[in-house]
Amino acid sequence: MTSNSAQALGGTVERTVLPSGLRIITEEIPAMRSVSFGIWVNVGSRDETPALGGASHFLEHLLFKGTNKRSALEISSQIEAVGGETNAFTTKEYTCYYARVLDEDLPLAIDVVCDAVADSILEPSDVETERGVILEEIAMTEDEPGDEVHDLHMAALYGGHPLGRLISGTTETITPMTQQQINSFYRRYYKPPVMVVAAAGRLTHAEVVRLVTEAIAGTPLSAGTAAPAPPRPTSRRVPVLEPVTVVREKDTEQAHLVLGGLAIGRRDERRFAVGILNNVLGGGMSSRLFQEIREKRGLAYSVYSYTAQYAETGTFGVYAGCAPGKVAEVLSIVRAELDTAARGGITADELRRGKGMLKGSLVLGLEDTGSRMTRLGKGELLFGDVLSVDDLLARIDSVTLDEVAEIAVEMLTAPMSLAVVGAFPSDTVF
Repeated sequence: MTSNSAQALGGTVERTVLPSGLRIITEEIPAMRSVSFGIWVNVGSRDETPALGGASHFLEHLLFKGTNKRSALEISSQIEAVGGETNAFTTKEYTCYYARVLDEDLPLAIDVVCDAVADSILEPSDVETERGVILEEIAMTEDEPGDEVHDLHMAALYGGHPLGRLISGTTETITPMTQQQINSFYRRYYKPPVMVVAAAGRLTHAEVVRLVTEAIAGTPLSAGTAAPAPPRPTSRRVPVLEPVTVVREKDTEQAHLVLGGLAIGRRDERRFAVGILNNVLGGGMSSRLFQEIREKRGLAYSVYSYTAQYAETGTFGVYAGCAPGKVAEVLSIVRAELDTAARGGITADELRRGKGMLKGSLVLGLEDTGSRMTRLGKGELLFGDVLSVDDLLARIDSVTLDEVAEIAVEMLTAPMSLAVVGAFPSDTVF
């Protein structure tokens, strides 16, 4: 089954569903000379059992280590020989494997990435090598308190819920994980109905469909007949925990803190209002938090707010890095600004500026084939649809002051937890 639609910015989007349930979605952009190709899998760290924490990320490391056709060196060298690049990443809800090459090298990129994702052999020796790499990666994160505090805050918000776990896993879960466990995870979850192939650049849809079909022939990705899986359900309940303060004592020059709570899921239509509110509060140098904390008082070098959306829930947070002696003052200002926004909303000028920032980041983010491929893959995988840029811009423009004010009350008056990493005893009260 194939469908197509004309998109803004010169691209034509087409979608084909193979009998196995594998979706192939492309955007043809004749003016570009590069192509980005990716395979998106609707599996992430939230799908793991506690004992297999980090399995998705472990598997991501292993799939480029060798197949029945190529060694790890051949996988990397064949792409690098044509000036291309390959990479992968894991999130809490999905994993992506991708390559970016010149348009003429698209057949090679498709063959290499499909081969790695569909037919990796997971050699025991490679498992041991990558185990060491991942343990070093975990240790490196623990040496970066600015990253560690975000993980600490997620654990405070979600408690024992899977969304509160580390994507990387922990030393306790990665050390005993076996090759058999990882392989079982691979074959159980990497099925065509939960996977999306996305490509953008100078290409033709028919050629991509043909090349992918040839590349996966005889592998588990070509087996069976099924319909594509729907996006993750939004009806599951995520428990709202009592707000807590978690302090991790560490000898650091700066204190790192995150204050925030739960917010809306990614398919909530109010997400555009949330994006505008976030920009006004801490989304740039003109934001309220940046102006009050850094520009006027010089209390922190880095301060910003952010949002993250998952299927049925989301988070909102404010991060700041400051001298340990300034934490109380910084927190006082952050809380006051959030309270002000919850009570009074934002101004018409801030609404205009917040919309402009959101629209600009959306459009400017589509300047390369990689970002366009990402838009296709995430849209299809997470929403079951790829909205046109014009539609997205129209939805942003339609947001009203009242809608932002309503979501500000709901989001900013909800229970918030605080995570702090710095030179404080663990029982410090802020």
